[in-house]
Amino acid sequence: MAFSSVWLSDPLVASVFGIVLATAFLSYASRRTLLILMARVTQTQNPWDDALLRTIRTPLNVLIWIIGLSLAAELVAEARSQSQIEIIGIVRYLAFIGLVTLFLARLIRELEAAYLSSGGDETTVTAIAKLVRISVFITAALMAMQTLGLSISGVLTFGGIGGIAVGFAAKDLLANFFGGLVIYLDRPFKVGDWIRSPDRDIEGTVIRIGWRLTEIRTFSQRPLYIPNSMFSTISLENPSRMLNRRIFETIGVR
Repeated sequence: MAFSSVWLSDPLVASVFGIVLATAFLSYASRRTLLILMARVTQTQNPWDDALLRTIRTPLNVLIWIIGLSLAAELVAEARSQSQIEIIGIVRYLAFIGLVTLFLARLIRELEAAYLSSGGDETTVTAIAKLVRISVFITAALMAMQTLGLSISGVLTFGGIGGIAVGFAAKDLLANFFGGLVIYLDRPFKVGDWIRSPDRDIEGTVIRIGWRLTEIRTFSQRPLYIPNSMFSTISLENPSRMLNRRIFETIGVR
C-alpha cells in the first residue's frame, strides 16, 4: 500500500493512470452499448443498420484506445521530451486515417452484401463498390503522404510521367481494364446471363465480371476465362434477354 500511494503521489503517473483507466472504461462502455444496439437492430427488417454496427464496432474500440494512449504519451513527452510531441501527433493522425480507411472499406463491403441479399443487380453493385474502394484507398494514401511531409504535386507529376511508361508496358492490361469498364457501362450482359459469340467458340453462363477477366461457365461445366478487351471486337448474343423463342422442327409425314 505504501508503494502504491507513493507511486500515485506523482502527478504525472497519476494523470497517465487516470487516462488509461478512463480509456478502458470508455472502451468497455462502447462495446456494451454496441452489443445492446446490435441485439435490437437484428430484430428489424432493415439490413443497413446491421451493416453499420458490424462495421463500426472494431474501428471505434481501436480509436478510443489510440486517443487515450496518445494523450497519455503526450503527457509523458511534455514532462520529459518536447521533441516527441510532434511525432506522437503524426502517428495519431496516421492511425486515424488508417482507421477511417478500414471503416469505409468494411462498410462498403457490408453494404454491398446487404444490397445483394435484398435482390440488387450484382454487376452494378460490384462495379460501384470497386470504384468507391479504389477512391477511398487513393485518398487515404494521398492524405498519409501529405501528413509525412511529401509533396503531393510532385507525386502526381511523377505518377503522370510514370503512368505513360506503365501504359506502354501494360497496354493489354489497360485494354482489359477499360473493356471491363465498358461492360459495366453498356451492360451487354450481367452475372447469370447466358451469352454466346458467333465469331468465337464462346457460350455459357456468366459467373463473374472482373476488371481484367470475365469468367464463364460452359454447359459442360468448364470455366472459361475471357479478357474483357475481347468483347469490344467480337459479336455477342445474349439469349437470356430473348422475348420469345422460335423453334424449327422437321416433322415427317407419310
